[in-house]
Amino acid sequence: MSLKSDPQLASTILRWLVEAGADEAIEDVPFNRFKPRVSHSMENAQEARPKIERADIPDASSAVGIKSGKFEAILEEARRTALASQTVEELRGAVEQFNGCALKRTATNTVFSDGNPDADLMLVGEAPGAEEDRTGIPFVGAAGQLLDLMLAAIGRDRSSAYISNVLFWRPPGNRNPTNEEVSLCLPFVARHIALVSPRVLVLVGGIAAKTLLVRKEGVTRLRGKWYRYCPDDDVDGIETTAIFHPAFLLRKAVQKRETWHDLIAIRTRLAESKAGE
Repeated sequence: MSLKSDPQLASTILRWLVEAGADEAIEDVPFNRFKPRVSHSMENAQEARPKIERADIPDASSAVGIKSGKFEAILEEARRTALASQTVEELRGAVEQFNGCALKRTATNTVFSDGNPDADLMLVGEAPGAEEDRTGIPFVGAAGQLLDLMLAAIGRDRSSAYISNVLFWRPPGNRNPTNEEVSLCLPFVARHIALVSPRVLVLVGGIAAKTLLVRKEGVTRLRGKWYRYCPDDDVDGIETTAIFHPAFLLRKAVQKRETWHDLIAIRTRLAESKAGE
């Protein structure tokens, strides 16, 4: 039975692919699908023509700089705009108006934050997924539901925590973000943390941890320790730790034990900071 003869089956398969995150018909590098395919009978005649190897095509991580040559100018614009924002709402507006990151062109919504900006606990994740892109709210898919349970385990919810991401737009197909995409969002992220000024900052997942802590180690090595993150000119810094991403815990349930210890440490640190007022 072919998909053409069974539209319902085709629709079911398409829905399954979208829910799995395969909702972007793109590849890692550009591919000219309008170029005629060479038949076996023409292979010998084509051999004399110069060939372009895939390695000669710039990858996504360098696309911004090669296409525009204005990466530094765009980055400076991001820094200037972020620092000019004096409130969280002003920063939200600045992020929504910023067009320097190419991810915005393929995203459905800007995913800025959720929760209470006056909370003493702030969590910064990695990037929006498909469900977050549809709703414009971070951590609302399966991983978000697990994050809610993790917060509940230490007596917290979204009214007593504040949640955002390192990226404000979903990378197509849930691919890892490029260095340039992260760099363009980073000024807004740093300003975001400075404006919220939480007692405790939790970096959720490896990308968030390595980016904001400026470390090369993975989250497995970074978790379970405490650091000082200094947004802007904050000399004292904010007490910061890293935990496994809930999406990782959904795949590796055995790591939930370590995460439970991390959550207890976060609750203890919050209580200590409050008692020391």
